[in-house]
Amino acid sequence: MTTNYSYKELYNFAKKIFLAIGCSDQDAIQATNTLLSADLRGVDSHGIARLIGYVRLWESKRVNPKPNITVVHETPSTAVVDGDKGLGLVVGPAAMKIAMEKAKNVGTGWVAVKNSNHYGIAGYHSMMALEEDMIGFSFTNASPLVAPTFGKERMLGTNPISVAIPAKNEPPFVADMATTTAANGKLEILQRKNEQAPLGWVQDKEGNPSTDPGAVKDGGALLPLGGSPKNAGHKGYILGSVVDILSGVLSGANYGPWVPPFVSFLPVSDNPVGEGLGHFFGAMRVDAFRPKEDFLKHMDQWIGRFRVTESINNEKKVKIPGDPERMFEKERKENGIPLLKPVVDSLKNLSEKFDVDLPNPN
Repeated sequence: MTTNYSYKELYNFAKKIFLAIGCSDQDAIQATNTLLSADLRGVDSHGIARLIGYVRLWESKRVNPKPNITVVHETPSTAVVDGDKGLGLVVGPAAMKIAMEKAKNVGTGWVAVKNSNHYGIAGYHSMMALEEDMIGFSFTNASPLVAPTFGKERMLGTNPISVAIPAKNEPPFVADMATTTAANGKLEILQRKNEQAPLGWVQDKEGNPSTDPGAVKDGGALLPLGGSPKNAGHKGYILGSVVDILSGVLSGANYGPWVPPFVSFLPVSDNPVGEGLGHFFGAMRVDAFRPKEDFLKHMDQWIGRFRVTESINNEKKVKIPGDPERMFEKERKENGIPLLKPVVDSLKNLSEKFDVDLPNPN
């Protein structure tokens, strides 16, 4: 059972909560923009439902609401950014802007980030590059909830990959995916709905396949993209590892099982190997490779041809990455964002804690 709330009302509520924990007005706006982009795009696992999680990190002094975000190493095309324990919702966009500025100057820009926190949906950051007709890349490591192929230990995060590519008249190509079969937030949604998980999403603490969405909390693990070894789960394990190395090992952040978790049921490591959580961003100027108009024209052609692919089922057409999210955004801007009762209850908790009025449903 869901209740719809207007985007504007939820935006005002979230911004007030970020202000209440000490964020500047500018950072509260940025954090809210980043967070609610997930709800608008239909990624309910990473939107307003996670607001209480960011507050929990602040309460445990793991988030600095007024970070001094600095470049600690750079070349003309690369940089390492220290997020000063800031909200990843703020640190991520700041780092992506640095990557884009470098791309403007020398064609490409690559920025590794350490000492940050959970940054919301990967797609928000990669899509920033579209504003400049650039190709954007966004990666992050995350709470260690994933067992490598043939393993029982939780060693990796859901470690998403997002790539955003502009077109001329067609909407952009936007890939935004976890390197696991499903993100942990999807399990949280299933738990709120009292539904089972599909086989291939999780394993129990002994490494057996499970359909219990609470299996990870009970010592089990998420499975890499592909699921079981028989279904090529090793490929998801490899992709997640690449993201972890670029985000953590390259930047000087924590990596693997040492990544500080966002989820409340995992402890923070007593022996960190780096600083905070890590991200990796890239921006590429199209005309660093070929004339921009030529590229955009051919992207239109690429997208157009894929759209008319002969389908197996005439009722289900082939979609371009980014299409479902655009449909969600259009519908939710008009009709509001649906929230499950446990999410509404968590917002009521924040409303009382910070004396901020919770908006009325639509």
